[in-house]
Amino acid sequence: MDWFLVLLLLQMGRIGASQQEEVCSKSLVNSCGDCIRSGPYCVWCKQLDFTEAGEQEAVRCDTQAQLIARGCKGQEIISPKNNLTIDKGEPLSKSFNKQEPIQLTPQRISLRLRSGLPTTFNVSFKRAEGYPVDLYYLMDLSYSMKDDLKNVKELGKDLFAALNKITEHAQIGFGAFVDKTVLPYTNTNKEKLLKPCDENYQQCQAAFGYRHVLSMTPREDEFKRKVTEQFISGNLDSPEGSLDAMMQAALCGDKIGWRNSSTRLIVLTTDAGFHMAGDGKLAGILEPNDEQCHMENNLYTNSIDMDYPSVGQLAVQLEKNNIQPIFAVTTNVEPVYKQLSEMIPKSEVGVLSSDSKNVVELIESAYNRLSSKVTLTHDNLPDNVRVIYTPKCKDAGPPGESEGVCDNVQVGQEISFEVTVTAYSCMDDKSFTIRPQGIKDTLTVTISTNCECQCVDPEDNNHAHCNKKGKVSCGTCSCNEGSIGQFCECSIGNNDEPALRASCQRQNGTECEGRGDCVCGRCECHTTEAGRSYYGDFCQCDDEHCEKFQNKLCGGNGNCKCGHCECFESHEGSACQCGRSDEGCRTLNNTVCYGRGTCKCNRCECKEGYQHPRCQTCLGCPDPCQTKLNCIECLGFDSGPFKKNCSAACSKSIYHVMVDQFTIQSKKCHQKDSEGCWIKFNLDQLVGEDNYMAEILKQRDCPAPPSVTAIIAGSIASVALIGILLLMLIKLLIYMKDLKEFRKFENDQKKSKWAKADNPLFHSANTTVMNPTFTGE
Repeated sequence: MDWFLVLLLLQMGRIGASQQEEVCSKSLVNSCGDCIRSGPYCVWCKQLDFTEAGEQEAVRCDTQAQLIARGCKGQEIISPKNNLTIDKGEPLSKSFNKQEPIQLTPQRISLRLRSGLPTTFNVSFKRAEGYPVDLYYLMDLSYSMKDDLKNVKELGKDLFAALNKITEHAQIGFGAFVDKTVLPYTNTNKEKLLKPCDENYQQCQAAFGYRHVLSMTPREDEFKRKVTEQFISGNLDSPEGSLDAMMQAALCGDKIGWRNSSTRLIVLTTDAGFHMAGDGKLAGILEPNDEQCHMENNLYTNSIDMDYPSVGQLAVQLEKNNIQPIFAVTTNVEPVYKQLSEMIPKSEVGVLSSDSKNVVELIESAYNRLSSKVTLTHDNLPDNVRVIYTPKCKDAGPPGESEGVCDNVQVGQEISFEVTVTAYSCMDDKSFTIRPQGIKDTLTVTISTNCECQCVDPEDNNHAHCNKKGKVSCGTCSCNEGSIGQFCECSIGNNDEPALRASCQRQNGTECEGRGDCVCGRCECHTTEAGRSYYGDFCQCDDEHCEKFQNKLCGGNGNCKCGHCECFESHEGSACQCGRSDEGCRTLNNTVCYGRGTCKCNRCECKEGYQHPRCQTCLGCPDPCQTKLNCIECLGFDSGPFKKNCSAACSKSIYHVMVDQFTIQSKKCHQKDSEGCWIKFNLDQLVGEDNYMAEILKQRDCPAPPSVTAIIAGSIASVALIGILLLMLIKLLIYMKDLKEFRKFENDQKKSKWAKADNPLFHSANTTVMNPTFTGE
């Protein structure tokens, strides 16, 4: 009996959970289309007599169970369903017979989905026996790989033998790489470019970036001949240009010879790391890789002009061209390529021996791992579409949104995946592709959504349900011109219909706030979900959407009126959450918030500037010592700007006392009044904002008036002194100028030189003296 009760309770729990899942979260619903777009479980009742006059049409939108409970008949319910159509579903091929094999079915599917409602379909995969394999052997020919090259020249027979175990339709190609032929990757000396190997090593070819040696061929002898012609080369740094080579091998498909129907493999053998995007800057190469084929005469021509590709770029192109890389590397770089493999889908890493003797076993093992793992994923997924893959196989991975994985899948073994698709918005003919990684086969999924109702309506354009003034559309009335209303009951006559409808809009908003119908220019309000009515001129009010406290409307301590709480006398607050009390707001002098705020919810809400918790101080208010100075001057000393109306201007805000010694210590002020005297007074703010008690010191500190005689005498002396100093300065300047001119004259005189020879034209004067009284005797 106890077990029976447990099972019954579990069953009831499942039923309750399923009912909770089907929820219609409708918002603004005015039509069947609005309802369908509201959620995956919203359905519409088109029954004519389902709503009554004044009842909003939104009640037609709900879950199917709720509508049936309200009296809607099952055949009157509009509920679009998901629809799946297989446009192309050719059966899977058993083996390859030189025709395009089918390894994935179906190939094309069309989905007609309900927004938010998931749909699931199956996708089957089977790897065809004998499916062709194209293997491109890409080898590092830097100097450190010289021993490996010798062994690879002898591996042709073993490689073909290993591939023939897998398929009869195998082809092999060969390519080689070193690095960009610019510094600092390669020595650019002319002789070193021609022979970059060690001087004692004779068989050395010129430096190169990437060279395509042999296109895909099924002939063993041709592979051996081409590989035998290859010689080692060299470069300077350890990392190589392997990403450059892989990118060109993936993009130049026509030159490599990839077949449309084949498993494409690139086997990269190297003993060094790799350069990637950004490393080209070391050589001044700034142009990013353009992901295009640049091969002429089997050489990569843009090696020195274009940067290395990024790992992301390489991964995209390998995946796009269905190429699966196998990294055959030495132990020293295995961790690096392990990390690289994690970023490139469908890739494997194997450890190469020091001389590459184990490369055939490595390729065979890596191929088996790649081929036995089937990963289903997608490309170009539209916005607001979700895909979940659930593998159905023996070694299935977990369900995932990006991919589904089946491991240890044998050739010829059929597996399947459940694919669940959900569209979360309306769309028309959006497509995406589902495909197995590394396989050419694809499934194209085209999605359209059901976002409108397909109602079969009466053809009568003047239906009785609409008072013969309109037609029925999915159960509601679409009125003829000149009539409006839920049932087209209002004739607008000569009135302008837009004007009538505008009178039902508050501040140019939604008509009747979306809560009623505009009938002849007035709002007829709908009922709420609880059965009450919206009210107000624009149906803007209801008594159900007020603030809650402790999950109770208005805290259970008031009534909700038009969106606002009207609290009982014992409570207050926006949600009536507080008991009416001012104990927490009382101050030491038994006032409430010092008269500078209001007590709400037993807490002071202070006026601007005043600080919590009791609004006692105001950090941002002007200094009262300055704002009350004029009142202090007129009240205490009958002077200042307020002298004539001191009583009216100051008596209501300041109560003053003239003192010889201060007793108030709260606010000390020392200010200069209009007469230049210093006034000392102390202020104490009383209850209220502009209410002070002032103690004014009786004695002002007024400085003695200045001596007029001293000022005049000082002024005269200063003028005289300045005049004397100016005269002395002028005299000094004149003296300095004369002294400068005199010294210049002396210097010029010293420089003058006069000739000492006599002037031939000059005759000295002769003087003759005669005595007139002398007779000679």
